[in-house]
This record gives sequence, structure tokens and C-alpha cells, in this order.
Amino acid sequence: MEKQRRVMLKLSGEALAGEKKTGFDEEVVKDVARQVKLSVDQGVQVAIVIGGGNFWRGRSSNAIDRPKADQIGMLATVMNCIYVSEIFRTTGMKTEIFTPFACSTFTKLFSKDAANEALAQGKVVFFAGGTGHPYFSTDTGVVLRAIEMEADVILLAKAIDGVYDSDPAKNPDAVKYDTVTIKEVVDKRLAVIDMTASIMCMENHMPLAVFGLNEENSIANALNGKITGTHVTA
Repeated sequence: MEKQRRVMLKLSGEALAGEKKTGFDEEVVKDVARQVKLSVDQGVQVAIVIGGGNFWRGRSSNAIDRPKADQIGMLATVMNCIYVSEIFRTTGMKTEIFTPFACSTFTKLFSKDAANEALAQGKVVFFAGGTGHPYFSTDTGVVLRAIEMEADVILLAKAIDGVYDSDPAKNPDAVKYDTVTIKEVVDKRLAVIDMTASIMCMENHMPLAVFGLNEENSIANALNGKITGTHVTA
């Protein structure tokens, strides 16, 4: 029996806010749901991690202790996953939200077996709350869960349409990579994911793909293996 494709999709919180830059833009989230449903209906197993930047970033206040600031960020990701999960449900998808810490009845406590069962049932699985510990970004959280869940690939939906050798916003001559190795990402410190997450990908042979969120049907295409951005090989 052919193995079902299993992908881990990382969405930025800022992307959910649209032009408002904070909170949620419901039409943006509905379009994400529409695209994900196309793949779920075709049997692709989809897990999602969402950042919390539309509510809180780790440096939002220098007056707050770093661990407490990170805890606020973790809760921001929980809010995002609850909201997006409900929008997904209105389109007919079934969902499950897992967190590494108890959130009353809002979410389920993460276990690999429970998450595997939810994916096998055709549910879209959301991993909220990061790793559950301070000093780790949602980049690290998404890589950790992708490795644990034996995902085929991590898909990074970004404002930029791929990986460049320098910041294209600052360097008009920046060159975009079609393919780059995760070792090159680490050695050249390319801005794909943070260093901890990059090294985890390298050590565990987890491939990534980076694509532009704002391109039409980019999520649907990426979920089906059609990447117009950059493949990061492991």
C-alpha cells in the first residue's frame, strides 16, 4: 500500500493578519482553508504550526523577563490555532489541536500516538504552544514536531518567495536559490529558519521547501509538491 503524503505546514501569525498587521483577517484565513482542503480531500495528511507574531513577538516588551515573554508568545500560537481550526471546520474539515501543556478542554495534550491517529482519520492537526519551553522559537517547534511525526517535508509559507544569498529587500542583486542544502543554510547563515532548527533538520535529514504565501494558490500547490520557491535538501 502506498504511503500517504504527510506534510508539515508553517504559517506566520503576521500572514493571518493580512493588511491589518495584527489580529486576524478572516478572508485571508478562509483562503488558506480553501487551499488546504483541496489537498486534504485528495488524501494528503496535513499538520500545521502557526507563529504568534500577529499578537506578540518575543521582544514586544523589554520590561518582561524572557521566559515570561516566551510564554505569552506560546499562548498567542494557541489562540491562532483555535481560530484557524474553527475556520477550517466551517469549510467541512475535521481538526484537532495539540499542545505540549494542558489548556483545559481547549486543546489536547500532545502525544505522538494521538496525533498519528488524528492524521490517519483525515483530520488537519494543529501543533500549538511551540515546544512548551522558553528560548525556543516556533521554527524549532515545527522542526521538532515534523521529525516526531515523520513528515515528508516542512513547508514554510513566507512573505518572501524563496531563499536568497542575501536580503533582497536590502540588496537588489540578491540571487534566489532554486535548491540549496541545509548544510549550506547553516554554513552561510541564510535566513530560512533559526540556527537551532536548521541544525535539527541537518542532523535528522528533514527537507524543507520555502515559498511565497502571497502567490495565488501557493499553499495548495506546495502541499501537492509544486514548489516555485526554494527546495532545501537534507
